[in-house]
Amino acid sequence: MSKKTNVGLIGYGMAGSIFHAPVISSVEELSLRTIVEPAECAQKAKERYPWVNIIKTIDELLDDSEIDLVVIAVPNKFHYELAKKTLLKDKHVVLEKPFTITSQEADELIELAKKRNRILSVHHNRRWDGDFKTVKKVVESKVLGDIVEYQARFDRFRNFFMPNAWREKPENGSGVVYDLGVHLIDQAQHLFGLPETITADIRVQREGGKTDDSFLLTLDYGKVKVSLGNSMLVKEPLPHFVLLGTKGSYVKYGEDPQEEALKNGFTPLLKGWGEDTEKFWGVLNAQIGDLNFRGKIQTLPGSYQDFYKDICKAINNNEQPAVKAIEARNNIRIIELALLSSKEKRTVKFT
Repeated sequence: MSKKTNVGLIGYGMAGSIFHAPVISSVEELSLRTIVEPAECAQKAKERYPWVNIIKTIDELLDDSEIDLVVIAVPNKFHYELAKKTLLKDKHVVLEKPFTITSQEADELIELAKKRNRILSVHHNRRWDGDFKTVKKVVESKVLGDIVEYQARFDRFRNFFMPNAWREKPENGSGVVYDLGVHLIDQAQHLFGLPETITADIRVQREGGKTDDSFLLTLDYGKVKVSLGNSMLVKEPLPHFVLLGTKGSYVKYGEDPQEEALKNGFTPLLKGWGEDTEKFWGVLNAQIGDLNFRGKIQTLPGSYQDFYKDICKAINNNEQPAVKAIEARNNIRIIELALLSSKEKRTVKFT
């Protein structure tokens, strides 16, 4: 077995404590060595990971020659600055999504990572949602024929505002488009590539809101129409995924169970990790030869740990990771164009 990759985690808020530390610590090829957390979360980090060095400053982490990979899980407005500082210290970098606030910042980081010969990736873990993995298999199997329309939503029902939540404050990179929206955009890009045009309706639905809490993005691929949506005021669940093809349809309700399991303190080491309940298996209705089939398709298990296993492989083999920085950059470019489309109430070309 090759040498373990030593990891330093910057930030132990929601992203760091739920989506990164538990998954990193479950991957055999990784060693969670240090967490930078100067705030009240430091004690929580020490209680859960007593073997980890809890420090207060980023400089102390970056000066540690034993750290190979730095995972940055801080508010969006700090991503560019910290990633640049880390790359200049010749560390590999994983940024919590979204990559950056602007595509120009992303371009600069990509160029810097290339010059330093460092791995740079973004935590688009939703590619390893079990339901999305299943959608991808359905598309690739051609059981629906040619896909003509793809719909995906991440909805919530929260008719109030979270106290002190930076995502709900009017600052650069806040709002649901940069939060949940970038996941949907990444999944669409992973399936279909880059769109020809973008049409967006981004708005504030909750009274008193300071930043966007609802969106509908239409990505036009010519033969394929992609609709991505979110609202914080969806009490009755809408389909999470819909696929329409020339030979049939696939509809999936319910969301991947990994986030809830992580919030409840479990890790991917748990037996049956990422398995969906039969209640939420998607329904396939398709013409297969002379037969019409309608029934449930078992959801593939989700596997967030595979994101980090892939990062290890990229570092050890000096190769591109599955989530390439240019793809994460293009997600940001789509967001920029979506914001422009919504502001000017027009369709814009992807450029």
